[in-house]
Amino acid sequence: MGKRHNMRSNTGLEEVIGMTEKFTFNPKEGIDNPVMVITDDADSVSTPSPRLCVLKREEGESYSFHLRVEKGRLGHIIRNVELGGVARSSGLQDGDRLLEVNNYYVDDVSHPEVARKIKLSGHQLCLLVLNGEEYEQAVSRGLDIRGLANKLKREDCKPPRLCHITRDPVSGLGITFTPLAGEKGRFCVSLVAGGAAEKAGVCKGDHLVWMNGATVSDLTHSALSRMMKKCGNHITILVIDSESEKHYIQQRMPILPSMAVPHNLPYRARKLHLASGPEGYGFLLRLEKSASGRKSHVLREMDSGGPAEKAGMKDGELLLEVNDELVESLQHEEIVDRVRQSGEQVSLTTITLQGLDFYTKLGLSPLLFCVDGAEEKEKESSTSAPAAVLSPQQEMDGVCNTRLCSVQKGPLGFGFNLGYVPQFPGTFISQVAFGGSGQSAGLLVGDVVMEVNGKNVEEKLLEDVIMLVKEGGHFISLLVMDKTSYSKRKQTDTPSKDTTDSEQDEDNYEISSL
Repeated sequence: MGKRHNMRSNTGLEEVIGMTEKFTFNPKEGIDNPVMVITDDADSVSTPSPRLCVLKREEGESYSFHLRVEKGRLGHIIRNVELGGVARSSGLQDGDRLLEVNNYYVDDVSHPEVARKIKLSGHQLCLLVLNGEEYEQAVSRGLDIRGLANKLKREDCKPPRLCHITRDPVSGLGITFTPLAGEKGRFCVSLVAGGAAEKAGVCKGDHLVWMNGATVSDLTHSALSRMMKKCGNHITILVIDSESEKHYIQQRMPILPSMAVPHNLPYRARKLHLASGPEGYGFLLRLEKSASGRKSHVLREMDSGGPAEKAGMKDGELLLEVNDELVESLQHEEIVDRVRQSGEQVSLTTITLQGLDFYTKLGLSPLLFCVDGAEEKEKESSTSAPAAVLSPQQEMDGVCNTRLCSVQKGPLGFGFNLGYVPQFPGTFISQVAFGGSGQSAGLLVGDVVMEVNGKNVEEKLLEDVIMLVKEGGHFISLLVMDKTSYSKRKQTDTPSKDTTDSEQDEDNYEISSL
């Protein structure tokens, strides 16, 4: 059906060109001349007009269309636009070709990546499309498709910025919001020069679009002020310069976090690239249940010097994707199969538990601002400080694999986070802030905390350990042991449990070595 339609279009165009060349203008016939009408149609074909479609869906609702790549046809094709659905009401039509997703040009991007961008958009989506027939004619005539997409843009229009601000002990957040006169729900930014907001990427005169996951267009100034007071030491805002905002409004285009350039975000998902070694990829994948009951696929016990460790994998990170495929809805065995079927290479997208909580609270996908782990590692190695030299005390402690770390609270607090896995012994260091007090004191991710200020905490709950840390004031002393040594010690101290019996427990956690 598609080929026949395309052939008719080409034939029709050839006829128009041929008739136009032979035509001699007769002023008596004027615009009623049939050839003149056809020539006008040809002119309209020469200037295809992309359309902007804004889709909004409710929780649990789909966008009600399919995106397909079809044999013998070019472009990403919109299909199965449901009658009465979100896509149809936005103006999407069957056969449309997708040019942009949230201002990102996708005509030359792979189908899986385009589908992924749509899924990550959340509850609102901005699509630039071109009528299918116009698209095919434009391609056949060699027109610049990207140029067509750019027709709606201005060169001086800049994307919004998603900025995370951490309160300064002296100057606070360094930002205030002034309502624009006579315009409800619109606020202009004022900054403290050199303050926390300015350092986080906010610019003087920016307009506020979104705060901590809430669009501000429906808020009064007093409601916004109350939100500011409740935000604590951190706030995440979406801002845009006033001139760019005007352009978005003129084009009836929403300003979304998924369009934003991130600034100063504390957490980012990472894509890790692993090349299999003689012993596999060198890590454990565990299905673990948190105290809240949420189950996650957790990466554990990286082999020293193995592929996973070399790729930058950190103990306790959560697995989000295998080869760009979301794993949230997959069973443990299915994920293991995906990894093993990858052969000699696999890409894994990961994030810390704290990072997942951060994006969940903002109502954003943790994959939205994913970074490439290899590029990040290369950047860190070129800017990182020299490796710390072990003190004589630490070298002595190395005999029994314990280390005494004294941590003083700084601008980043103690600079580490604690984690605990049910049915797995020991509270451990789940994250160490780069450049923070915890790193300076020698704490490492995965270290098991044995004592806090001289009190043994090996059998204590995570909440109790955190309470002891808080009670320590501005200075704490931690006795820690690396995870491998601690696991070996526990195996020596306690009788081993039969694996088969363990796997038959009602709350069993699935574990696979990869």
